[in-house]
Amino acid sequence: MNLRSQRREELELNITPLIDVVFLLLIFFMVSTTFERESEINITLPEASEEYTESELDQIEIAIDKDGRVFVNNESLLNSQTNTIRDALQNALYDLSDPQVIINADAGATHQMVVRVMDAARQLDLVKITFATQGLEDSGE
Repeated sequence: MNLRSQRREELELNITPLIDVVFLLLIFFMVSTTFERESEINITLPEASEEYTESELDQIEIAIDKDGRVFVNNESLLNSQTNTIRDALQNALYDLSDPQVIINADAGATHQMVVRVMDAARQLDLVKITFATQGLEDSGE
């Protein structure tokens, strides 16, 4: 009679093949996935879907028409040179502390004129710059 207990073999689970399969699946999904190209942006200015309604007490309004004429607080400037725009902004800053600059550029205005106005504002350390836009018309979409 054999009264000795039988020794059980320890159960061993080998997970190496499971890890290999998971890595292969990961590589498959990484290679087969397509990504959106974030650098391709379609922009149509100066329309926006929502209007900015908050009113600032300290603000300077700059308008640029399609012919390149610049108006600071509804006053026409002699020319559209950066120095002239900067001087007009300096005069408009007389008693304002940290005003918001609102640029209202015509859709036909050149990009160079908008950059010139922004450069004049930057020279005077005006950093709160926004652009006035018109609301989008409902196109039935």
